[in-house]
Amino acid sequence: MKQWLSLGCISLLVGCSAQSSSSPSSIKAAPSAVTASTLAPTFYDYTIRSPEGEVLSIATLASQIQDADIVLVGEWHGHPAAHLLQAQLLAALYSQNTSLALSMEQFTRDKQAIVNDYLADKIGEASLKEEANAWPNYISDYRPLVEFAKANNLDVIASNAPKPIVRCIGKYGENYLDRLPKNERTWVADSLTLTEDAYQDKFINSMHHGDEAQTKRQFAAQTAWDDTMAESMVNYLASHPNTQILHTAGRFHVEEGLGTASRILSRNPNLKVVMVTPVSSDTTLNPKAPDYQVEMQPLPKQYMSKEKMIAAMTKIHGRNKSLQCYESQPKEQ
Repeated sequence: MKQWLSLGCISLLVGCSAQSSSSPSSIKAAPSAVTASTLAPTFYDYTIRSPEGEVLSIATLASQIQDADIVLVGEWHGHPAAHLLQAQLLAALYSQNTSLALSMEQFTRDKQAIVNDYLADKIGEASLKEEANAWPNYISDYRPLVEFAKANNLDVIASNAPKPIVRCIGKYGENYLDRLPKNERTWVADSLTLTEDAYQDKFINSMHHGDEAQTKRQFAAQTAWDDTMAESMVNYLASHPNTQILHTAGRFHVEEGLGTASRILSRNPNLKVVMVTPVSSDTTLNPKAPDYQVEMQPLPKQYMSKEKMIAAMTKIHGRNKSLQCYESQPKEQ
């Protein structure tokens, strides 16, 4: 029965992609229905283009990247088209290669056992959400991925570093890792990439406040995510050869191969890494970027006034007031 349901999921997800990966004008309507040319684009619609600009279906994209070891699929968190693409691409890749694993920014290493328990039907979804600290948009955006993996017995790699540790790195710098107890130290990559590179330059250029020392601490926190996700995937492939990984993460981690991809290749330059990155009329990539680009509507503006934006950011940064970090190095064990 599980296999029947799995194949049904694939048919549903891949079948929908023909419509979602095309412009609305290409959707054929029934003779008595409204003509396709009158259909307005929705937030679920997207168009895939190769690095050379060729328009692709989801099936063609999957075929072109079937030899990739790791497929990094970027997202704007909460964008319906981005999450629909991820689910449909996961199904398309599985339809041509069942040796597949799902890696997620949205779960952290310390919660891997909980994710495994859910996949093995030892706990329910409510327990997964609570005990694994699932993101608030788990039900709408990540449930389809996890349920597809569960139905098809695919591993789900909880690849990220825990947020409290990353925030403490942002407060104290990379040396904060020396304060962690031995078991917690394993929840973050063995080493952080702190040498000057294109990713660090891009991160610094995106910052609008803080002095140089603060910015460097913040970058250490940023790359802690990328290095940990990269190390998690490289380690998984070392023990699961001939497996392909689809990894979901925020767009900044994926775009142009500067973040997670560069950290993967620094650990294993023999791996083939492909980036699939969302773009819009408001946000584009370097014309020479190697990414497969997925055009979708830009997200609505979150703030119309600078004052409200600053107030919201101040509230977010205020979370550090309750942040609990280790104040000294752990005693020898």
